[in-house]
Amino acid sequence: MIGLAAGTTAMYHAMTQMALADTSTFKGPINLSAPPAGASVLVLGAGIAGMVAAMELRDAGYKVQVLEYNGRPGGRNWSLYGGDTYTELGGATQKVQFDAGQYINPGPWRLPYHHQGILHYVNRLGVALEPFTQVNYNAYVHSTTAFDGKPQRYRTVQADFYGQVAELMSKTTKQGALDQDVTKEDRAILISALKEWGALDANDKYATGLEAGERRGFASDPGGGLNSVAIAGKRIEMGDLLKSGLWSAIGAGLAYDMQSTIFQPKGGMGQVGKAFGKALEPLIQYNCKVIDIKQGDKGVTATYIDSRTGGAPKTASADWCVCTIPASVLSQIPMNVGGPMEAAINQIPYMAALKVGLQMKRRFWEQDEHIYGGVTYTNQPNTMIGYPQWDFFSKGKGVLLGSYCFGTPAYIAAAKSPEERIKDALAYGANIHPQYKDEFECGVAVAWHRVPWTLGCAGFWTEEARAKHYDNLCAVDGRIVLAGEHASRIPAWQEGAVTSALDAIERLHKKAMSA
Repeated sequence: MIGLAAGTTAMYHAMTQMALADTSTFKGPINLSAPPAGASVLVLGAGIAGMVAAMELRDAGYKVQVLEYNGRPGGRNWSLYGGDTYTELGGATQKVQFDAGQYINPGPWRLPYHHQGILHYVNRLGVALEPFTQVNYNAYVHSTTAFDGKPQRYRTVQADFYGQVAELMSKTTKQGALDQDVTKEDRAILISALKEWGALDANDKYATGLEAGERRGFASDPGGGLNSVAIAGKRIEMGDLLKSGLWSAIGAGLAYDMQSTIFQPKGGMGQVGKAFGKALEPLIQYNCKVIDIKQGDKGVTATYIDSRTGGAPKTASADWCVCTIPASVLSQIPMNVGGPMEAAINQIPYMAALKVGLQMKRRFWEQDEHIYGGVTYTNQPNTMIGYPQWDFFSKGKGVLLGSYCFGTPAYIAAAKSPEERIKDALAYGANIHPQYKDEFECGVAVAWHRVPWTLGCAGFWTEEARAKHYDNLCAVDGRIVLAGEHASRIPAWQEGAVTSALDAIERLHKKAMSA
């Protein structure tokens, strides 16, 4: 709601204030001492948290077994490629028809430079990375209620907004309105800084001219030879900017987790999960749906069935257990832990989120509009359009992220069929890129509230709930400890899963050593 009312920057600021977007605590590789002879650990879930735990426990000398619901490693670290099939809650099945080399990441798609935990394992596993562009100044910001619904270039809105704010501040400073806050000596420096920040002219005005054109772009760019003089465009007046609401989108790249440099794995985020799975291949048993978890004085036993066919229950046992099953699912599995941990598990709601991938016959955003990577923001329910960050200038096809939304729009989309979600994304996108109508070829739509093994995108803590339940969720309960992004202060990020897993196994190891 904060994001809808006040924009992305306000939303991330509020999330940080509520401990929903904290910084990473990763300090470097963990170094566990040798465990007691024959000690064993059962890891539930082969997502990022589970596989980090399994790798480090194995390396320390524990006997490790991993049970995973899906037929692949990675959990929410997941890419969909042509030929893949995905069935959601309710039975709707989508067969992905993307061409070779095309994909969408239904879950995480970015690796910020300061998320050193997940980057440590990506590099350890030898997964190749490439740059990810969050802010593209040539992409669009768009509102159906402003400028006759015509999208505006990100750089134009940012330059005009910053420039006119700088002009107002400069005027206010000269009039002495800030005398109580700015010393006489600093006043001249502030005016100079505003001139630089807002591209003001010699008269401290943000006016049509070369200074503004160097920020917002030109109506006609400078060139060589005759008729090469740049022609400045007309600025968008402050009143129109404020009414448009487009200022809310230009702060996205200022948020800590969105600041450059950001990375992505070559070939899709799922390459990370695949590399983990290969490194842990003998330890992971796939297609295991856990239906019961019991602990006693000497160990933990998980009962599971085949997640595809059901069948007779089987069991797996170990001395200790690291459970990374999302709380949305774990709350439905019998597990004999204490009341405080049970209450903590039961109170975590999971965010709704939707991603739609749209394969286009040609890369018209590059060829027609010179947009290479980055994101376009809109006030429509699809919220944003993400441009593929690979194969620039290729003559082939490309997959757009046609929708990435949270909250109410995602809840509404989850109630619709995949075909309807794709149809909606096409309708919204056509208001920004008319080429959609002629260029669309095929698509896939993942609504996270209908993903059977997570039932939502990520754990969503309130400030009050975190104060009351967080420590109980993370505590070692007998022989069981929980880990995952929901057991971190960086929910919805893989870094939260990594740091949660490392913290959990370090505390579990200490208990095992003293047992």
